[in-house]
Amino acid sequence: MHAATATIEIPVEVAIPTSAGEPGDLEQLFREHHGLVFRTAYRITGSADDAEDVLQTVFLRLAGRDPSAPPLENPGHYLRRAAVNAALDVVRSRHVEDTAPAPVSDLPQPDPVQSDRTELQDCLRRALARLTPEAAEVFALRFLEGHSNREIAKMLGASQVRVAVTVFRARQRLQQEIRSYRGEGAKRS
Repeated sequence: MHAATATIEIPVEVAIPTSAGEPGDLEQLFREHHGLVFRTAYRITGSADDAEDVLQTVFLRLAGRDPSAPPLENPGHYLRRAAVNAALDVVRSRHVEDTAPAPVSDLPQPDPVQSDRTELQDCLRRALARLTPEAAEVFALRFLEGHSNREIAKMLGASQVRVAVTVFRARQRLQQEIRSYRGEGAKRS
């Protein structure tokens, strides 16, 4: 992790109302949840620099939150969701790299297995960015963060059935995207 993560200056006087009616200190929220926000963003973007940008964006948005807005019921959930959405924005905004073949050089060629893995990860990130925010969040919580459907349902205030259906549909969509990327054409049954 880069040092910039620990050096973000947050005004101490900014208070965020919580569900208990007590103002939550933004600096305290940062101390308690910056790791969660960073890890969530990193798993989606695949880049520490992008994850740090997401971390800063999330907490700056929180600092600029309207004081008359409803209180945060669950700051951890709110920040995780904000991290997922901001990370997906980063992935969506990336430009598609030029697909023209690179000139052959005398430099050592990268390991083809690692190249395939990196290309597949990039494909997965692009496909994840095309999901709805809810589906992307559920997928990230399930497969990138390792939470069970029950835990996700509790975090999101949703039923386990809804979470299971969302996971199933997200996996189907991502499998189609990956098959298309690999040139496999029609969906297998």
